[in-house]
Amino acid sequence: MTGNLAHLTLAFGILGNIVSFMVFLAPIPTFYKVYKKKSTEGFQSAPYVVGLFSAMLWIYYAFLKTNVLLLITINSVGCFIETFYICFFLFYAPKKARMESLKLIVLLIVVGFGLIIVLTQFLASGVTRGVIVGWICLVFSLCVFVAPLGVLRQVIKTKSVEYMPILLSVALTLSAVMWFFYGLLLGDFNIAIPNVLGFTFGIIQIILYFKYKNKKPIANEKISEFEAKKYPVSEMQEKKIPEIIDHKTIDVVKLSALMCCDVLPVVARLDENGHDAGHVAIEPQAHPGVPNHIIEVAA
Repeated sequence: MTGNLAHLTLAFGILGNIVSFMVFLAPIPTFYKVYKKKSTEGFQSAPYVVGLFSAMLWIYYAFLKTNVLLLITINSVGCFIETFYICFFLFYAPKKARMESLKLIVLLIVVGFGLIIVLTQFLASGVTRGVIVGWICLVFSLCVFVAPLGVLRQVIKTKSVEYMPILLSVALTLSAVMWFFYGLLLGDFNIAIPNVLGFTFGIIQIILYFKYKNKKPIANEKISEFEAKKYPVSEMQEKKIPEIIDHKTIDVVKLSALMCCDVLPVVARLDENGHDAGHVAIEPQAHPGVPNHIIEVAA
């Protein structure tokens, strides 16, 4: 029975390593965009600094425990990957963002993690040290798992799942399940308890995704309602312009302003004796900045 339990624990630990490794690789598309644009734009370094701090904290805890080698392996990989992300970010970040990132790194990694090691090494010993670090890991993990509440609130408010990718939500949920059972089978509740919250929030994210994935975002609905109030149905149909090159929408007001200048001027035509010979319309020159095929004259 003990042998089966050990094998089951090993299986969940290996699966947890695999899924967590996939989660660590999730930001690669983001950094590929940064590489292509040679700028971090609005991206923040905080998630990667927090990820590095968490991985370092769990490694420290694992060294104070026994039989948690798989906790060391995945978090060692996590430290390497998160460090790479941070260095990549700092290389392409503008000066202001780079300075803010360096301040966060010093505050969290150097000061925060340094104080935890110094205080636990000098003020605690033996089993007590492991218990204290375990509680720190537990509380910090709970805070990390609570962080997605802001995203869930945004999804419910806007009815848009644009910033909540389903694959990442599924991966985080599976990771929480694997590490929960790993901690439960080891009898280590510092590992198991935070993942209960992670699993719960993961399921909520998946439910919200399938609920709102086909919903029209509220922001777009408000714009549509505003246009409907501003223009009657018949007027909207008259002002409607078909999509032309690359499905780009042409502003009705600007196009109408251009059209006002395209009325064909009519001048009198005289014969060789000076008598009126009728009228002729002079075709105007097209605007140099507007293609001829998008100019329409209403009859």
